[in-house]
Amino acid sequence: MHAIIPVAGIGTRLRPFTHSLPKVLVNVAGKPILGHILDSLVAQGITSATIITGYKGDLVEDYVRSNYGLDARFVQQDEMLGLGHAIWVARESLADEPVLIILGDTVFDVDLSILATRQFSSLGVKHVDDPRRFGVVIEDGGYVTRLVEKPEAAVSNMAIVGLYYIHQPARLRVALDRLINENIRTKGEYQLTDALQIMVDDGEKFTTFKVEGWYDCGKPETLLQTNRFLLTKRSEMPTAPVGCVFVPPVHVDPAAIVEHSVVGPYASISKGAVVRNSIVRDSIVSDNASVADIALDQSIIGENAEVTGRFSTINLGDASVVRLSQ
Repeated sequence: MHAIIPVAGIGTRLRPFTHSLPKVLVNVAGKPILGHILDSLVAQGITSATIITGYKGDLVEDYVRSNYGLDARFVQQDEMLGLGHAIWVARESLADEPVLIILGDTVFDVDLSILATRQFSSLGVKHVDDPRRFGVVIEDGGYVTRLVEKPEAAVSNMAIVGLYYIHQPARLRVALDRLINENIRTKGEYQLTDALQIMVDDGEKFTTFKVEGWYDCGKPETLLQTNRFLLTKRSEMPTAPVGCVFVPPVHVDPAAIVEHSVVGPYASISKGAVVRNSIVRDSIVSDNASVADIALDQSIIGENAEVTGRFSTINLGDASVVRLSQ
């Protein structure tokens, strides 16, 4: 099975961190969002992927090639015209081998091996209270009959969570070609759900599979929620240096420096970071950031940023410096 991972988004809801990084390289639980996704795919035997890049795509390619032995192909999406357009840009990867399309800004906790024996295409879904922000599915007799992108009326509460197993990718390519050639848009964009609906209308059978572990990384507050979840999944506990206390669950990279501090619970300290004389809980301190003489709670400190001062809740972008008076 081949993976297609669209990661071209700018990540406006994660500013200021995405001023200098693409969204999928923002740190959570000790590594970029994309790293958690690729780790999951590799662990489940997927060894080839097409990665659709856009904003700062060279950084994405450098990260993947430096850290993974995947057979990876990179395709540039020059215009942000929707998810359907993104997959169409990578249409050369829609051939005979089944593909798994997995969105690059969400962390999943699901056993993908269940897809290996499926005879039909299948969509990952989760029950949500407010479906208006999602594509949703309507089923009858165990098969999808209709897909609706961001419905105004509550036609279904089963949201498509960003995992799409396509058993016959060539048929998706035909549907996407029709979407583009006939300029079929919803809310101004080419939607993947519309292409899937074309397939359903042409007789393609789709089933669904439940995804309870679905963790969004699109906003600072949801990034911290995902950080909490990923830390609870860790079995190892780092040893605190003399003069420090680690309250699990935490992640402290071996290349980080922590002195005279209390770290945790739910804190991630990344490689090259320095934490001195501080309390850090429910927070993310990214690569090479510096934190001193402060208590942080529910905060995100970007790469190469520096913060000193007093207790705060703060989201600080990369390469920033803040000094808070006592």
